[in-house]
Amino acid sequence: MEPLHHDTSTPEAGRHRRKPRSRTVRLSLAGLALALTGTGVALMPAAQAAPENAVQAAAENPYERGPDPTEDSIEARTGSYRVSETRVSSLSVRGFGGGTIYYPTSTADGTFGAVAISPGYTAYQSSMSWYGERLASQGFVVFTIDTNTTLDQPGSRGDQLLAALDYLTEDSSVRGRIDSGRLAVMGHSMGGGGALEAAKDRPSLKASIPLTPWNLDKTWREITVPTFIVGADGDSIASVRSHAEPFYESLPSSTNRAYMELNNATHFTPNTSDTEIAKYSISWLKRFVDNDTRYEQFLCPIPRPSLQIEEFRGNCPHS
Repeated sequence: MEPLHHDTSTPEAGRHRRKPRSRTVRLSLAGLALALTGTGVALMPAAQAAPENAVQAAAENPYERGPDPTEDSIEARTGSYRVSETRVSSLSVRGFGGGTIYYPTSTADGTFGAVAISPGYTAYQSSMSWYGERLASQGFVVFTIDTNTTLDQPGSRGDQLLAALDYLTEDSSVRGRIDSGRLAVMGHSMGGGGALEAAKDRPSLKASIPLTPWNLDKTWREITVPTFIVGADGDSIASVRSHAEPFYESLPSSTNRAYMELNNATHFTPNTSDTEIAKYSISWLKRFVDNDTRYEQFLCPIPRPSLQIEEFRGNCPHS
Protein backbone atom coordinates (compact mmCIF):
# COMPACT_ATOMS: atom_id res chain seq x y z
CA MET A 1 0.00 0.00 0.00
CA GLU A 2 1.36 3.36 -1.00
CA PRO A 3 2.06 6.01 1.66
CA LEU A 4 -0.35 8.91 1.99
CA HIS A 5 0.73 12.53 2.16
CA HIS A 6 -1.03 15.40 3.92
CA ASP A 7 -0.27 18.64 2.08
CA THR A 8 -0.77 21.75 4.22
CA SER A 9 0.95 24.17 1.85
CA THR A 10 -2.39 25.61 0.72
CA PRO A 11 -4.74 27.78 2.83
CA GLU A 12 -7.26 24.96 2.86
CA ALA A 13 -7.84 22.95 6.01
CA GLY A 14 -6.75 19.74 4.32
CA ARG A 15 -5.59 18.16 1.10
CA HIS A 16 -5.00 14.43 0.93
CA ARG A 17 -3.48 12.82 -2.14
CA ARG A 18 -1.68 9.64 -2.96
CA LYS A 19 1.88 9.83 -4.25
CA PRO A 20 2.01 10.17 -8.08
CA ARG A 21 1.86 6.78 -9.71
CA SER A 22 1.11 5.07 -12.96
CA ARG A 23 -2.64 4.84 -13.22
CA THR A 24 -4.46 1.85 -14.65
CA VAL A 25 -8.06 2.59 -15.47
CA ARG A 26 -10.61 -0.01 -14.54
CA LEU A 27 -14.18 0.86 -15.28
CA SER A 28 -16.17 -0.40 -12.31
CA LEU A 29 -19.93 -0.22 -12.51
CA ALA A 30 -21.43 -0.12 -9.04
CA GLY A 31 -24.86 -0.92 -10.49
CA LEU A 32 -27.26 0.21 -13.17
CA ALA A 33 -30.24 2.46 -12.44
CA LEU A 34 -33.63 0.86 -12.87
CA ALA A 35 -35.77 2.09 -15.75
CA LEU A 36 -38.53 4.26 -14.31
CA THR A 37 -41.93 4.56 -15.91
CA GLY A 38 -45.30 6.12 -15.24
CA THR A 39 -46.51 9.18 -13.38
CA GLY A 40 -46.81 9.38 -9.60
CA VAL A 41 -45.26 5.94 -9.14
CA ALA A 42 -44.10 5.04 -5.64
CA LEU A 43 -40.51 3.78 -5.78
CA MET A 44 -39.74 2.57 -2.28
CA PRO A 45 -41.22 1.50 1.08
CA ALA A 46 -42.88 4.01 3.37
CA ALA A 47 -40.66 6.34 5.35
CA GLN A 48 -39.41 5.37 8.76
CA ALA A 49 -40.42 7.47 11.73
CA ALA A 50 -37.79 10.03 12.71
CA PRO A 51 -36.32 9.59 16.20
CA GLU A 52 -37.17 12.12 18.91
CA ASN A 53 -33.76 13.82 18.81
CA ALA A 54 -34.18 14.43 15.06
CA VAL A 55 -37.54 16.09 15.70
CA GLN A 56 -35.96 18.35 18.31
CA ALA A 57 -33.13 19.26 15.92
CA ALA A 58 -35.65 20.07 13.21
CA ALA A 59 -37.30 22.55 15.54
CA GLU A 60 -33.98 24.41 15.77
CA ASN A 61 -33.37 24.26 12.00
CA PRO A 62 -36.68 24.17 10.09
CA TYR A 63 -34.93 22.84 6.97
CA GLU A 64 -33.61 19.64 8.51
CA ARG A 65 -35.28 16.62 6.96
CA GLY A 66 -35.07 12.98 7.98
CA PRO A 67 -33.44 11.14 10.90
CA ASP A 68 -29.93 11.76 12.18
CA PRO A 69 -27.51 10.68 9.44
CA THR A 70 -24.99 7.87 9.70
CA GLU A 71 -22.35 6.50 7.36
CA ASP A 72 -24.79 3.73 6.47
CA SER A 73 -27.66 6.14 5.76
CA ILE A 74 -25.71 8.28 3.28
CA GLU A 75 -24.34 5.19 1.53
CA ALA A 76 -27.73 3.47 1.28
CA ARG A 77 -29.46 3.08 -2.07
CA THR A 78 -32.56 4.73 -0.61
CA GLY A 79 -33.15 7.14 2.24
CA SER A 80 -36.04 7.50 4.66
CA TYR A 81 -38.56 9.07 2.28
CA ARG A 82 -40.92 7.25 -0.02
CA VAL A 83 -40.51 8.68 -3.54
CA SER A 84 -42.86 9.31 -6.44
CA GLU A 85 -42.13 10.61 -9.93
CA THR A 86 -43.84 12.60 -12.64
CA ARG A 87 -42.87 13.07 -16.27
CA VAL A 88 -42.66 16.50 -17.86
CA SER A 89 -43.09 16.71 -21.63
CA SER A 90 -40.84 18.99 -23.66
CA LEU A 91 -44.03 20.34 -25.24
CA SER A 92 -45.22 21.74 -21.91
CA VAL A 93 -42.08 23.72 -20.98
CA ARG A 94 -39.88 26.47 -22.36
CA GLY A 95 -36.12 26.83 -22.20
CA PHE A 96 -35.20 23.15 -21.78
CA GLY A 97 -36.24 19.73 -23.03
CA GLY A 98 -38.55 18.41 -20.32
CA GLY A 99 -37.57 15.64 -17.91
CA THR A 100 -38.60 13.66 -14.84
CA ILE A 101 -39.34 15.03 -11.37
CA TYR A 102 -38.67 12.79 -8.36
CA TYR A 103 -40.11 13.96 -5.05
CA PRO A 104 -40.84 12.80 -1.49
CA THR A 105 -44.42 11.54 -1.46
CA SER A 106 -45.19 12.75 2.06
CA THR A 107 -46.01 16.40 2.77
CA ALA A 108 -45.86 15.96 6.55
CA ASP A 109 -42.43 17.60 6.82
CA GLY A 110 -43.31 20.69 4.81
CA THR A 111 -41.35 21.90 1.79
CA PHE A 112 -38.06 20.58 0.41
CA GLY A 113 -35.03 21.96 -1.35
CA ALA A 114 -34.76 21.16 -5.06
CA VAL A 115 -31.98 20.28 -7.50
CA ALA A 116 -31.97 20.25 -11.32
CA ILE A 117 -29.58 17.83 -13.06
CA SER A 118 -28.27 18.03 -16.64
CA PRO A 119 -26.83 15.17 -18.70
CA GLY A 120 -23.68 15.50 -20.78
CA TYR A 121 -22.93 15.98 -24.47
CA THR A 122 -25.06 13.68 -26.72
CA ALA A 123 -26.72 12.17 -23.63
CA TYR A 124 -30.29 12.10 -22.33
CA GLN A 125 -31.79 12.37 -18.87
CA SER A 126 -31.77 8.57 -18.60
CA SER A 127 -28.01 8.77 -18.08
CA MET A 128 -28.68 10.67 -14.82
CA SER A 129 -31.82 8.84 -13.71
CA TRP A 130 -30.15 7.01 -10.81
CA TYR A 131 -29.75 10.32 -8.96
CA GLY A 132 -33.52 10.84 -9.00
CA GLU A 133 -34.69 8.34 -6.40
CA ARG A 134 -31.34 8.32 -4.55
CA LEU A 135 -31.45 12.05 -3.75
CA ALA A 136 -35.25 12.42 -3.46
CA SER A 137 -35.41 9.64 -0.87
CA GLN A 138 -33.06 11.73 1.28
CA GLY A 139 -35.46 14.69 1.23
CA PHE A 140 -35.09 16.68 -2.01
CA VAL A 141 -37.16 17.37 -5.10
CA VAL A 142 -34.98 16.25 -8.02
CA PHE A 143 -35.45 17.18 -11.69
CA THR A 144 -33.39 15.21 -14.23
CA ILE A 145 -33.75 17.12 -17.48
CA ASP A 146 -33.29 16.63 -21.20
CA THR A 147 -31.62 19.50 -22.99
CA ASN A 148 -33.05 21.24 -26.04
CA THR A 149 -30.59 19.31 -28.20
CA THR A 150 -28.04 16.71 -27.20
CA LEU A 151 -25.29 18.90 -28.70
CA ASP A 152 -25.92 21.94 -26.49
CA GLN A 153 -22.78 23.52 -25.03
CA PRO A 154 -22.15 24.27 -21.32
CA GLY A 155 -23.40 27.87 -21.46
CA SER A 156 -26.71 26.71 -22.90
CA ARG A 157 -26.93 23.84 -20.41
CA GLY A 158 -26.44 26.30 -17.56
CA ASP A 159 -29.33 28.40 -18.83
CA GLN A 160 -31.47 25.30 -19.17
CA LEU A 161 -30.74 24.19 -15.59
CA LEU A 162 -31.96 27.58 -14.37
CA ALA A 163 -35.03 27.39 -16.63
CA ALA A 164 -35.78 23.96 -15.14
CA LEU A 165 -35.55 25.35 -11.60
CA ASP A 166 -37.88 28.21 -12.57
CA TYR A 167 -40.36 25.70 -13.97
CA LEU A 168 -40.12 23.59 -10.81
CA THR A 169 -40.88 26.48 -8.48
CA GLU A 170 -43.40 28.38 -10.62
CA ASP A 171 -45.34 25.98 -12.86
CA SER A 172 -44.74 22.34 -11.96
CA SER A 173 -47.31 20.11 -10.30
CA VAL A 174 -45.00 19.81 -7.26
CA ARG A 175 -44.25 23.52 -6.80
CA GLY A 176 -46.11 23.54 -3.48
CA ARG A 177 -43.62 21.00 -2.12
CA ILE A 178 -40.57 23.16 -2.90
CA ASP A 179 -38.89 25.95 -0.96
CA SER A 180 -37.95 28.31 -3.81
CA GLY A 181 -35.14 29.81 -1.74
CA ARG A 182 -33.27 26.49 -1.48
CA LEU A 183 -32.21 25.42 -4.96
CA ALA A 184 -29.19 23.64 -6.44
CA VAL A 185 -27.78 22.36 -9.73
CA MET A 186 -25.83 19.29 -10.80
CA GLY A 187 -24.58 18.04 -14.14
CA HIS A 188 -22.29 15.61 -15.92
CA SER A 189 -19.58 16.50 -18.44
CA MET A 190 -20.88 19.51 -20.43
CA GLY A 191 -23.78 19.41 -17.97
CA GLY A 192 -21.18 19.78 -15.22
CA GLY A 193 -19.76 22.74 -17.10
CA GLY A 194 -23.35 23.98 -17.19
CA ALA A 195 -23.62 23.61 -13.41
CA LEU A 196 -20.65 25.98 -13.10
CA GLU A 197 -22.27 28.41 -15.55
CA ALA A 198 -25.53 28.34 -13.59
CA ALA A 199 -23.71 28.99 -10.30
CA LYS A 200 -21.94 31.96 -11.87
CA ASP A 201 -25.16 33.40 -13.30
CA ARG A 202 -27.36 32.86 -10.24
CA PRO A 203 -25.44 33.42 -6.99
CA SER A 204 -28.62 32.81 -4.97
CA LEU A 205 -28.25 29.08 -5.59
CA LYS A 206 -27.36 27.12 -2.48
CA ALA A 207 -25.15 24.47 -4.10
CA SER A 208 -23.57 23.33 -7.36
CA ILE A 209 -22.15 19.86 -8.08
CA PRO A 210 -20.27 19.46 -11.40
CA LEU A 211 -19.51 15.79 -12.17
CA THR A 212 -16.44 15.11 -14.36
CA PRO A 213 -17.14 18.57 -15.79
CA TRP A 214 -16.10 19.88 -19.23
CA ASN A 215 -15.87 23.56 -20.13
CA LEU A 216 -13.57 25.70 -22.26
CA ASP A 217 -13.68 28.38 -19.54
CA LYS A 218 -11.12 27.39 -16.90
CA THR A 219 -11.57 30.17 -14.34
CA TRP A 220 -14.55 30.62 -12.03
CA ARG A 221 -13.52 33.41 -9.70
CA GLU A 222 -17.05 34.85 -9.81
CA ILE A 223 -18.66 31.84 -8.13
CA THR A 224 -19.81 32.28 -4.53
CA VAL A 225 -22.19 29.29 -4.54
CA PRO A 226 -20.90 26.32 -2.48
CA THR A 227 -19.39 24.05 -5.15
CA PHE A 228 -18.40 20.38 -4.97
CA ILE A 229 -16.47 19.16 -8.04
CA VAL A 230 -16.04 15.46 -8.81
CA GLY A 231 -13.23 14.33 -11.11
CA ALA A 232 -12.04 10.89 -12.27
CA ASP A 233 -8.40 9.82 -12.35
CA GLY A 234 -8.84 7.98 -15.67
CA ASP A 235 -10.91 10.63 -17.46
CA SER A 236 -9.58 10.87 -21.02
CA ILE A 237 -12.35 13.20 -22.23
CA ALA A 238 -12.28 15.92 -19.57
CA SER A 239 -8.99 15.15 -17.86
CA VAL A 240 -8.73 16.42 -14.31
CA ARG A 241 -5.56 18.34 -15.17
CA SER A 242 -7.37 20.31 -17.91
CA HIS A 243 -10.82 20.60 -16.38
CA ALA A 244 -11.84 19.53 -12.85
CA GLU A 245 -8.64 20.59 -11.06
CA PRO A 246 -8.27 24.07 -12.62
CA PHE A 247 -11.99 24.64 -12.14
CA TYR A 248 -11.65 23.88 -8.44
CA GLU A 249 -8.41 25.84 -8.01
CA SER A 250 -9.95 28.93 -9.64
CA LEU A 251 -12.84 29.07 -7.16
CA PRO A 252 -12.34 31.82 -4.56
CA SER A 253 -10.90 30.56 -1.28
CA SER A 254 -13.78 32.37 0.43
CA THR A 255 -16.27 30.10 -1.37
CA ASN A 256 -17.24 26.86 0.32
CA ARG A 257 -15.67 24.36 -2.06
CA ALA A 258 -14.54 20.75 -2.30
CA TYR A 259 -12.88 18.52 -4.88
CA MET A 260 -13.04 14.72 -4.96
CA GLU A 261 -11.07 12.71 -7.50
CA LEU A 262 -12.36 9.18 -7.89
CA ASN A 263 -9.86 6.33 -8.08
CA ASN A 264 -9.97 3.84 -11.00
CA ALA A 265 -12.77 5.85 -12.59
CA THR A 266 -13.57 7.27 -16.03
CA HIS A 267 -15.44 10.20 -17.53
CA PHE A 268 -18.63 8.12 -17.51
CA THR A 269 -18.48 6.86 -13.93
CA PRO A 270 -21.14 9.44 -12.84
CA ASN A 271 -23.63 7.82 -15.25
CA THR A 272 -24.08 4.71 -13.10
CA SER A 273 -24.87 4.28 -9.42
CA ASP A 274 -21.77 5.16 -7.39
CA THR A 275 -21.60 5.15 -3.61
CA GLU A 276 -18.86 7.78 -3.24
CA ILE A 277 -20.61 10.26 -5.55
CA ALA A 278 -23.92 9.66 -3.80
CA LYS A 279 -22.72 9.92 -0.18
CA TYR A 280 -20.77 13.15 -0.66
CA SER A 281 -23.35 14.74 -2.98
CA ILE A 282 -26.05 14.03 -0.40
CA SER A 283 -23.85 15.48 2.33
CA TRP A 284 -23.08 18.59 0.25
CA LEU A 285 -26.73 19.21 -0.61
CA LYS A 286 -27.85 18.61 2.97
CA ARG A 287 -25.17 20.90 4.35
CA PHE A 288 -25.77 23.82 2.02
CA VAL A 289 -29.31 23.49 0.64
CA ASP A 290 -30.82 22.48 3.98
CA ASN A 291 -28.20 24.17 6.18
CA ASP A 292 -28.12 20.84 8.00
CA THR A 293 -24.93 20.83 10.03
CA ARG A 294 -25.52 17.20 11.02
CA TYR A 295 -23.85 16.35 7.69
CA GLU A 296 -20.72 18.42 8.33
CA GLN A 297 -19.15 15.33 9.91
CA PHE A 298 -18.92 13.63 6.49
CA LEU A 299 -17.19 16.60 4.85
CA CYS A 300 -14.91 17.84 7.65
CA PRO A 301 -12.28 16.80 8.43
CA ILE A 302 -11.37 16.20 4.78
CA PRO A 303 -11.94 12.53 3.82
CA ARG A 304 -8.70 10.62 3.29
CA PRO A 305 -7.73 8.71 0.13
CA SER A 306 -9.00 5.16 -0.16
CA LEU A 307 -9.57 2.43 -2.73
CA GLN A 308 -12.39 4.59 -4.12
CA ILE A 309 -10.95 8.10 -3.61
CA GLU A 310 -7.67 9.20 -5.20
CA GLU A 311 -7.77 12.67 -3.66
CA PHE A 312 -10.06 14.94 -1.63
CA ARG A 313 -9.56 18.66 -1.06
CA GLY A 314 -11.70 21.32 0.55
CA ASN A 315 -11.95 24.19 2.99
CA CYS A 316 -13.04 23.35 6.52
CA PRO A 317 -14.85 24.23 8.62
CA HIS A 318 -17.60 25.53 6.35
CA SER A 319 -19.09 28.95 6.92
